[in-house]
Formats: sequence, C-alpha cells, structure tokens
Amino acid sequence: MRAVAIIPARMGSSRFPGKPMAKILGMPMVGHCYFRTRLCPELSGTYVATCDQEIYEYVQSIGGQAVMTSEKHERASDRAAEAMLRIEEETGETIDIVVMVQGDEPMITPGMITESLEPFGLPHVNVVNLMAPILNDSEFNDPNEVKVVVDKRDQAMYFSREPIPSKRKGVVDGPMLKQVCVIPFRRDYLIKFNQMEETTLERVESVDMLRVIENGDVVQMAMTDEETYSVDTQKELDAVALKMKGNKFLAAYLPGNQDQP
Repeated sequence: MRAVAIIPARMGSSRFPGKPMAKILGMPMVGHCYFRTRLCPELSGTYVATCDQEIYEYVQSIGGQAVMTSEKHERASDRAAEAMLRIEEETGETIDIVVMVQGDEPMITPGMITESLEPFGLPHVNVVNLMAPILNDSEFNDPNEVKVVVDKRDQAMYFSREPIPSKRKGVVDGPMLKQVCVIPFRRDYLIKFNQMEETTLERVESVDMLRVIENGDVVQMAMTDEETYSVDTQKELDAVALKMKGNKFLAAYLPGNQDQP
C-alpha cells in the first residue's frame, strides 16, 4: 500500500489570514506540519499543496516537496486531489492512499498518521478521520472545534460546530469527541468525493465529511489519545506554541530552537 501525505495550505484563511506562515517557536506552522508528518515511516512521501508562491518557496527552501495548485479550490480535498494527480504524473507511480493533513495541525505526530491508516485493513473502508477526546467544556463549546458523534463501530453519525451530543437534558457524562484533521482517502474515493456536489449540511456546518454521510457512504473514525489542537486564531497559535515547547519531536527537525517565540 503506497500512502502519501498531502498538506493543503493557503494564505487566504478567512479566520486567520496568512496562517500557514505564522511562526511557532521560530518556524512557520506549515513547516512544523511538514516535518512532523514526514517522520511517519508508513508514508512513501510528504507534499505541501498550495496556490501561494510564498508557501511554495518556503517549503522548497527547507528541502521539502511542494505542489502548486489552482487558486480556485474552496475545499482542502479539492486541492489534495489535484496535487495527487500531479504527483502521480510526475513520479509515474499510482498512489493507493492519500493522507490529507490540514496545515493547521502543528502538533501532529507520526503515530497519529499510523493510527489513521490502520482501518484500511478492512476492504470496505474508503475514508478515515481521526478523532480525539475533548477535555473541557470550553473546547466543547468552541465553534472552531468540530465535534463528532459515532456509532458502536466508530463510524461517524454527524459532525457539528455546535456542542454534540447535547447536555441540555442533564446528562453530563456523554461522550465528547472532536474531529482531528488527519483524513486518509483511498485514491479512487478521493476522486469520487470531489465529483460529488457540495451538500446542504456540509455548507451549514462547513465540514467536508458531511458530504460523505449525506451521500450514504461511511466515514470510519479512528481514535487517537495524542494531545492535539488545531489553530484558527492568534490566541490558539499562542496556546499551541506553549504546549509545543520541549516536545520530543522538535529535536528531529528544530534542534536548539525550542524556546524561540
């Protein structure tokens, strides 16, 4: 199984413009995502997919692999699919699994990618999404955190930016789970996914994976216990920077720079 990671990244984030190049411990966030993803031994390659020359040149400057894509893409999956086809054309090799890693997940670990690939041992699994426990009510109520509810097979039932499941009936010990934006697709399903029309609930919640569910397909969730936080605001960036200080993976790509702002 040839698995390749693709990190979609663009400067035009509506909530945090220029986010991929915002620095954490002296390195742009997209650099952390790239190096930490590349540490996973199950991957045959790691690429950043972008429509911005600044990001493209930065990734090349650190010895990374980057693919220029159209600036018209509205969804990360569209950018990842274009990049996948370009990589296949350039390498002459077919990709089996595309691991889409969002460029705002600077705390990603190699083990998280391994966890996301494990369900592909089952032939019916076409797309997997990592999930993690929500540890406090502040995170549970944060609209920037996408919540997920799953069935007994860990298949996604719904994603929402609202707190789900509800606590309004007084049940306080219900499961609190969040989407982690590490999403591997089988190659052909990624193409199929991007040929589907955007769905109503996908637009309402701004969550791509609802397109899968609304079309009657399965999103297989996989649990990770790794502490991870995505970045959508400057406040979140500052909080993640504090959590990443002294992180064991930094020594593999950022030795001696862990205390930079």
